[in-house]
Amino acid sequence: MNFQADGVSGAGLPVHEQVYRRLRDMILFGELAPGQAVTIQGLVDQLGSGMTPVREALRRLTAEGALEALGNRRIVVPVLTVKAVKELTGARVALEPLLAQRAAEQIDEAAIAQLAQTDERLDRAIAQGDIGLYLKENHLFHSQLNGCAEAPILTSLVDGLWLRFGPSLRMVCGQVGTRNVPDRHKDLLEALRDRNVEAAGRAIADDAVQGMHLIKQGLTGG
Repeated sequence: MNFQADGVSGAGLPVHEQVYRRLRDMILFGELAPGQAVTIQGLVDQLGSGMTPVREALRRLTAEGALEALGNRRIVVPVLTVKAVKELTGARVALEPLLAQRAAEQIDEAAIAQLAQTDERLDRAIAQGDIGLYLKENHLFHSQLNGCAEAPILTSLVDGLWLRFGPSLRMVCGQVGTRNVPDRHKDLLEALRDRNVEAAGRAIADDAVQGMHLIKQGLTGG
């Protein structure tokens, strides 16, 4: 990752925002494992950034619950407990169907086609056993869907939930393989094409519950 000396990337983002987003993705997609410690110097070396933007990124992500500050100034990726999985499941089921329903009310054909294309890439990642690509395309699918809802407050809350279980999802995918992960996206796409608001909500609720159950199984060994 390269940064310009003036603090702005070619895309126009300040360095501190670039570092935050890169570190956020590392957590979200499980490049940092549950329980793994992170250090400022280690991230400086890995990202090719200065200490100040790394410190700011760590502060923001700790405040968001994506990282956990322990004693002796240690910062780690949180390890989910069964209780935390239960809380996250309840929160996802409460929020994500609302976004899916709002999306179903106003989505256009172009957006449905984009979702279908993302789902096709997701299917290929599953078939190839590419865990990294699966996680990215799965998250993109949900992000695209949530964007169609045009509900930024709800979307922000859901984004925070995904940061908390992302590392554990990567770990579980490594245990069971991509072919065994749940996927109710076809049901969702059908509901969107039919403009069936209730069915869209149910599809996403089922998708969330099944995914979180898989994480729980990974934690408990059964």
